[in-house]
Amino acid sequence: MAVESDRAGSDGKVWSFCSIPFWQTTHASSSSSSTSSIHNSVHHQSQILQSLDRSTHPPSTTVSSVAKSLLPTRRRLRLDPPNKLYFPYEPGKQVRSAIAIKNTCKSHVAFKFQTTAPKSCYMRPPGGILAPGESIIAIVFKFVEPPENNEKPIVDQKSRVKFKIMSLKVKGEMDYVPELFDEQRDHIAVEQILRVVFLDPERSSPAMEKLKRQLAEAEAALEARKKPPEETGPRVAGEGLVIDEWKERRERYLARQQVEVVDSV
Repeated sequence: MAVESDRAGSDGKVWSFCSIPFWQTTHASSSSSSTSSIHNSVHHQSQILQSLDRSTHPPSTTVSSVAKSLLPTRRRLRLDPPNKLYFPYEPGKQVRSAIAIKNTCKSHVAFKFQTTAPKSCYMRPPGGILAPGESIIAIVFKFVEPPENNEKPIVDQKSRVKFKIMSLKVKGEMDYVPELFDEQRDHIAVEQILRVVFLDPERSSPAMEKLKRQLAEAEAALEARKKPPEETGPRVAGEGLVIDEWKERRERYLARQQVEVVDSV
Protein backbone atom coordinates (compact mmCIF):
# COMPACT_ATOMS: atom_id res chain seq x y z
CA MET A 1 0.00 0.00 0.00
CA ALA A 2 2.84 2.28 0.76
CA VAL A 3 4.32 1.57 -2.60
CA GLU A 4 1.08 2.36 -4.38
CA SER A 5 0.70 5.61 -2.48
CA ASP A 6 4.23 6.57 -3.46
CA ARG A 7 3.50 5.80 -7.10
CA ALA A 8 0.31 7.81 -6.96
CA GLY A 9 2.19 10.68 -5.38
CA SER A 10 4.90 10.48 -7.97
CA ASP A 11 2.37 10.32 -10.75
CA GLY A 12 0.59 13.31 -9.29
CA LYS A 13 3.78 15.29 -9.25
CA VAL A 14 4.47 14.44 -12.87
CA TRP A 15 1.06 15.44 -14.07
CA SER A 16 1.07 18.53 -11.96
CA PHE A 17 4.28 19.57 -13.73
CA CYS A 18 2.66 18.97 -17.09
CA SER A 19 -0.70 20.44 -16.11
CA ILE A 20 -0.07 23.57 -18.28
CA PRO A 21 -0.99 22.85 -21.88
CA PHE A 22 1.80 22.99 -24.48
CA TRP A 23 -0.06 25.39 -26.81
CA GLN A 24 -0.44 27.91 -23.97
CA THR A 25 3.29 28.10 -23.27
CA THR A 26 4.04 28.39 -26.97
CA HIS A 27 1.50 31.15 -27.36
CA ALA A 28 2.92 33.05 -24.36
CA SER A 29 6.50 32.86 -25.66
CA SER A 30 5.47 33.86 -29.17
CA SER A 31 3.38 36.77 -27.88
CA SER A 32 6.27 38.06 -25.75
CA SER A 33 8.69 37.81 -28.65
CA SER A 34 6.26 39.58 -30.99
CA THR A 35 5.72 42.29 -28.40
CA SER A 36 9.46 42.90 -28.07
CA SER A 37 9.90 42.95 -31.84
CA ILE A 38 7.08 45.48 -32.20
CA HIS A 39 8.64 47.61 -29.50
CA ASN A 40 12.02 47.51 -31.22
CA SER A 41 10.42 48.40 -34.54
CA VAL A 42 8.57 51.36 -33.05
CA HIS A 43 11.75 52.58 -31.33
CA HIS A 44 13.70 52.28 -34.57
CA GLN A 45 11.04 54.20 -36.48
CA SER A 46 10.99 56.93 -33.85
CA GLN A 47 14.76 57.29 -34.17
CA ILE A 48 14.42 57.59 -37.95
CA LEU A 49 11.71 60.24 -37.59
CA GLN A 50 13.83 62.22 -35.13
CA SER A 51 16.83 62.15 -37.46
CA LEU A 52 14.65 63.25 -40.37
CA ASP A 53 13.17 66.03 -38.26
CA ARG A 54 16.64 67.26 -37.31
CA SER A 55 17.75 67.19 -40.93
CA THR A 56 14.70 69.02 -42.23
CA HIS A 57 14.37 71.40 -39.26
CA PRO A 58 17.86 72.19 -37.93
CA PRO A 59 18.35 74.45 -34.92
CA SER A 60 17.97 78.16 -35.44
CA THR A 61 21.66 78.74 -34.76
CA THR A 62 22.61 76.38 -37.56
CA VAL A 63 20.17 78.06 -39.94
CA SER A 64 21.48 81.51 -39.09
CA SER A 65 25.11 80.49 -39.49
CA VAL A 66 24.41 78.85 -42.83
CA ALA A 67 22.40 81.85 -44.00
CA LYS A 68 25.18 84.22 -43.02
CA SER A 69 27.73 82.15 -44.89
CA LEU A 70 25.57 82.21 -48.04
CA LEU A 71 24.91 85.96 -47.93
CA PRO A 72 27.40 88.18 -49.79
CA THR A 73 29.75 90.28 -47.70
CA ARG A 74 28.41 93.80 -47.26
CA ARG A 75 30.91 96.36 -48.48
CA ARG A 76 31.82 99.25 -46.24
CA LEU A 77 33.77 101.12 -48.91
CA ARG A 78 33.03 102.03 -52.49
CA LEU A 79 36.04 101.93 -54.78
CA ASP A 80 36.59 103.62 -58.12
CA PRO A 81 37.93 101.79 -60.13
CA PRO A 82 36.19 98.89 -58.38
CA ASN A 83 38.68 96.04 -58.92
CA LYS A 84 41.72 97.27 -60.89
CA LEU A 85 44.63 99.67 -60.60
CA TYR A 86 45.70 101.26 -63.88
CA PHE A 87 49.34 102.29 -64.36
CA PRO A 88 51.02 103.88 -67.38
CA TYR A 89 53.55 101.44 -68.78
CA GLU A 90 56.93 103.19 -68.58
CA PRO A 91 59.70 100.60 -68.06
CA GLY A 92 62.47 101.61 -65.69
CA LYS A 93 60.41 104.41 -64.11
CA GLN A 94 58.22 104.91 -61.09
CA VAL A 95 54.62 105.38 -62.19
CA ARG A 96 51.44 106.27 -60.35
CA SER A 97 47.88 105.07 -60.14
CA ALA A 98 44.89 106.42 -58.24
CA ILE A 99 41.79 105.00 -56.61
CA ALA A 100 38.86 106.79 -55.00
CA ILE A 101 37.69 105.37 -51.66
CA LYS A 102 34.37 106.37 -50.10
CA ASN A 103 32.85 105.30 -46.80
CA THR A 104 29.27 104.12 -47.41
CA CYS A 105 28.61 103.14 -43.76
CA LYS A 106 26.89 105.09 -41.01
CA SER A 107 29.96 104.71 -38.78
CA HIS A 108 33.63 105.57 -39.07
CA VAL A 109 35.65 103.04 -41.06
CA ALA A 110 39.39 102.45 -41.13
CA PHE A 111 41.01 101.18 -44.31
CA LYS A 112 44.40 99.68 -45.03
CA PHE A 113 46.40 98.72 -48.13
CA GLN A 114 48.41 95.56 -48.61
CA THR A 115 50.42 94.44 -51.63
CA THR A 116 52.23 91.35 -52.86
CA ALA A 117 55.20 93.53 -53.93
CA PRO A 118 56.07 95.78 -50.97
CA LYS A 119 59.60 96.43 -52.29
CA SER A 120 58.45 98.03 -55.53
CA CYS A 121 55.07 99.49 -54.48
CA TYR A 122 53.79 101.81 -51.81
CA MET A 123 50.60 103.76 -51.16
CA ARG A 124 49.87 107.32 -50.07
CA PRO A 125 48.22 107.18 -47.65
CA PRO A 126 48.80 103.53 -46.67
CA GLY A 127 45.70 103.68 -44.51
CA GLY A 128 43.31 106.03 -42.79
CA ILE A 129 39.94 106.58 -41.15
CA LEU A 130 36.95 107.91 -43.07
CA ALA A 131 33.89 109.49 -41.53
CA PRO A 132 30.43 108.46 -42.81
CA GLY A 133 30.13 109.65 -46.41
CA GLU A 134 33.73 110.88 -46.54
CA SER A 135 35.90 110.06 -49.54
CA ILE A 136 39.57 110.25 -50.45
CA ILE A 137 41.71 109.60 -53.51
CA ALA A 138 44.71 107.44 -52.69
CA ILE A 139 47.79 107.40 -54.91
CA VAL A 140 49.66 104.15 -55.52
CA PHE A 141 53.30 104.21 -56.63
CA LYS A 142 54.95 101.36 -58.50
CA PHE A 143 58.33 100.83 -60.12
CA VAL A 144 57.95 99.22 -63.55
CA GLU A 145 60.60 96.62 -64.26
CA PRO A 146 62.02 96.74 -67.80
CA PRO A 147 61.30 93.67 -69.94
CA GLU A 148 63.97 90.99 -70.04
CA ASN A 149 65.42 89.33 -73.16
CA ASN A 150 63.56 91.67 -75.52
CA GLU A 151 60.17 90.49 -74.31
CA LYS A 152 57.08 92.19 -75.62
CA PRO A 153 55.61 94.94 -73.43
CA ILE A 154 52.68 93.91 -71.28
CA VAL A 155 50.49 96.90 -72.12
CA ASP A 156 46.76 96.33 -71.54
CA GLN A 157 47.53 93.11 -69.70
CA LYS A 158 47.25 92.16 -66.06
CA SER A 159 50.34 91.99 -63.90
CA ARG A 160 51.05 89.44 -61.20
CA VAL A 161 51.20 92.20 -58.60
CA LYS A 162 48.04 92.51 -56.53
CA PHE A 163 46.75 94.92 -53.92
CA LYS A 164 44.27 94.27 -51.13
CA ILE A 165 42.10 96.83 -49.38
CA MET A 166 40.80 95.91 -45.93
CA SER A 167 38.27 97.73 -43.78
CA LEU A 168 37.43 97.89 -40.09
CA LYS A 169 34.64 99.69 -38.23
CA VAL A 170 35.89 102.01 -35.48
CA LYS A 171 34.17 104.02 -32.78
CA GLY A 172 34.14 107.67 -33.74
CA GLU A 173 37.02 109.90 -34.69
CA MET A 174 40.51 108.74 -33.77
CA ASP A 175 44.05 108.78 -35.08
CA TYR A 176 44.85 106.02 -37.55
CA VAL A 177 47.48 103.51 -36.49
CA PRO A 178 48.20 100.21 -38.33
CA GLU A 179 47.93 98.33 -35.03
CA LEU A 180 44.13 98.73 -35.20
CA PHE A 181 43.99 95.87 -37.67
CA ASP A 182 46.22 93.68 -35.50
CA GLU A 183 44.09 94.20 -32.40
CA GLN A 184 40.73 93.45 -34.09
CA ARG A 185 41.49 90.78 -36.65
CA ASP A 186 38.12 89.06 -36.23
CA HIS A 187 36.28 92.20 -37.40
CA ILE A 188 38.35 92.89 -40.52
CA ALA A 189 36.64 92.68 -43.90
CA VAL A 190 38.48 92.29 -47.19
CA GLU A 191 36.89 94.88 -49.45
CA GLN A 192 38.55 93.99 -52.73
CA ILE A 193 41.55 92.41 -54.39
CA LEU A 194 42.90 94.88 -56.95
CA ARG A 195 44.79 93.71 -60.01
CA VAL A 196 47.40 95.81 -61.78
CA VAL A 197 46.75 96.69 -65.43
CA PHE A 198 49.28 98.61 -67.54
CA LEU A 199 48.15 101.22 -70.09
CA ASP A 200 49.93 102.76 -73.04
CA PRO A 201 50.59 106.38 -71.99
CA GLU A 202 50.84 107.53 -75.63
CA ARG A 203 47.43 106.14 -76.59
CA SER A 204 44.29 107.89 -75.47
CA SER A 205 41.74 105.69 -73.69
CA PRO A 206 38.90 106.24 -71.18
CA ALA A 207 40.88 104.50 -68.44
CA MET A 208 43.94 106.68 -69.08
CA GLU A 209 41.92 109.91 -69.11
CA LYS A 210 40.17 108.95 -65.90
CA LEU A 211 43.51 108.17 -64.27
CA LYS A 212 44.84 111.62 -65.19
CA ARG A 213 41.76 113.30 -63.67
CA GLN A 214 42.03 111.33 -60.44
CA LEU A 215 45.74 112.09 -60.10
CA ALA A 216 45.05 115.80 -60.63
CA GLU A 217 42.31 115.77 -57.99
CA ALA A 218 44.56 113.91 -55.55
CA GLU A 219 47.38 116.41 -56.03
CA ALA A 220 45.00 119.36 -55.57
CA ALA A 221 43.63 117.86 -52.36
CA LEU A 222 47.17 117.27 -51.09
CA GLU A 223 48.17 120.89 -51.75
CA ALA A 224 45.02 122.13 -50.04
CA ARG A 225 45.89 120.13 -46.94
CA LYS A 226 49.39 121.61 -46.89
CA LYS A 227 48.13 125.21 -46.83
CA PRO A 228 47.58 126.75 -43.40
CA PRO A 229 43.96 127.42 -42.44
CA GLU A 230 42.57 130.79 -43.41
CA GLU A 231 42.45 133.35 -40.60
CA THR A 232 38.95 134.65 -40.04
CA GLY A 233 39.70 136.74 -36.95
CA PRO A 234 42.22 139.49 -36.24
CA ARG A 235 45.84 138.66 -36.92
CA VAL A 236 48.11 137.97 -34.00
CA ALA A 237 51.74 139.03 -33.91
CA GLY A 238 54.56 138.81 -31.42
CA GLU A 239 53.52 137.31 -28.14
CA GLY A 240 49.82 137.24 -28.91
CA LEU A 241 49.11 140.98 -29.26
CA VAL A 242 46.04 141.80 -31.38
CA ILE A 243 47.18 144.55 -33.76
CA ASP A 244 44.49 145.08 -36.39
CA GLU A 245 41.55 146.47 -34.40
CA TRP A 246 43.82 148.16 -31.87
CA LYS A 247 45.68 150.01 -34.63
CA GLU A 248 42.48 151.20 -36.31
CA ARG A 249 41.02 152.42 -33.01
CA ARG A 250 44.21 154.30 -32.13
CA GLU A 251 44.32 156.00 -35.52
CA ARG A 252 40.71 157.13 -35.16
CA TYR A 253 41.39 158.41 -31.64
CA LEU A 254 44.41 160.43 -32.76
CA ALA A 255 42.45 161.89 -35.65
CA ARG A 256 39.72 163.07 -33.28
CA GLN A 257 42.30 164.60 -30.97
CA GLN A 258 43.80 166.62 -33.82
CA VAL A 259 40.37 167.89 -34.86
CA GLU A 260 39.55 168.98 -31.31
CA VAL A 261 42.86 170.87 -31.01
CA VAL A 262 42.25 172.76 -34.26
CA ASP A 263 38.73 173.70 -33.22
CA SER A 264 39.90 174.96 -29.87
CA VAL A 265 42.48 177.19 -31.49
